[in-house]
Amino acid sequence: MHAQHQIKALLDQLNTVIVGKNSQVQDCVACLLAGGHLLIEDVPGVGKTTLAHALARTFGLQFARVQFTADLMPSDLTGVSVYERGSQAFAFHPGPVFTQVLLADEINRASPKTQSALLEAMEEKQVSVEGATRALPDPFFVIATQNPHDQLGTFALPESQLDRFLMRISLGYPDRAAERLLLAGSDRRDMVESLQPLLIGPQLAQLQQRVLGVHAAEPLLNYVQDLLEATRSGRWFLQGLSPRAGIALMRAAKAQALIEGRDYVAPDDVQAILPQTVAHRLVPVGDAGRGAVEQVRAMLQAVPLP
Repeated sequence: MHAQHQIKALLDQLNTVIVGKNSQVQDCVACLLAGGHLLIEDVPGVGKTTLAHALARTFGLQFARVQFTADLMPSDLTGVSVYERGSQAFAFHPGPVFTQVLLADEINRASPKTQSALLEAMEEKQVSVEGATRALPDPFFVIATQNPHDQLGTFALPESQLDRFLMRISLGYPDRAAERLLLAGSDRRDMVESLQPLLIGPQLAQLQQRVLGVHAAEPLLNYVQDLLEATRSGRWFLQGLSPRAGIALMRAAKAQALIEGRDYVAPDDVQAILPQTVAHRLVPVGDAGRGAVEQVRAMLQAVPLP
C-alpha cells in the first residue's frame, strides 16, 4: 500500500537523526498525520529542538523557530502594523506564526500572556490582530518544547493551553548504544540540514484524509467511552476528559492504526497512544502517589476490554 511506504520512509529518515527513540518518533508522526499539535517535554540537550526541525524538513513544510523568553510579547509572534511613509498607510508585517510548522522553543519560559497568544492560532488556525482576522497557512502545526517545571524561569502552561496539544511526549536520555552513535557520529544539526523532504504538495493532506477514513467499530467506540467515563469517575483524576479530548484520542488512534498498516482501529492502537494523548490533560487524585502518565496506565489496566 502506497501510504504505508510513505509512512515507513518518513519514520526511517527521522530515525537516522533521532537514534534509539523509535517509539517517540512514531508518536510524533502519528500526531502530525492526525493534524494535531505536539508538546515535547524534557531536560535541555536531549534532542527536542532537533526532532522538531527534522519533522518539518522530512514532511516538507515551511519552518519557523521562536525562542520563548520572559520578555517575549504576543506581537512578536503574531506580527504588527507599521506606518509606511511611501503609501501613507499602515502595513501589516506578519510574525513567525505565519508558517506551516512553528517551533515554540521552551514555551514555558514565556509569560502566560504570550502563551495565550497561541490559543487562537492552535484551535482556529487564524490570528486576530488589531481588529482583523488573518488565516494561517494550511497545514499549520505547533511543535513546542518545554523544560521541567522545577527549573528556574519557567511558567506552568495553563490547562487551556495544554488541551490544545494533541500529544505530549518525552524523549529521555539515550541508551548506551544510541549515545555511542551520537558521540562518534556527525553533528545532528548538520544531518538535519541535509534531510530531504519526503512529502510534497498535497501528499500530507492525502495521508491525513486516509487517517480520517480509518474505521472504528462499535465495540471499539464502546471501549473508548469506557475509558473516558473512567477518567470522570473521580477514582483516578480530579477532573475527567472533555469530549474534545475524546475526539483527539480517536484521531490519534486512527493515525496509529494507519502507521501499523491497518484500515481499522484496534484496542492496541488506543492503548499505545493513550498516555501520550491524555496524561497532560489530567491531574491525578491526591492519594494516587504517582504521576499522570503512570496513573493513566494504571487506569488502562483496570478498564476491561469490551
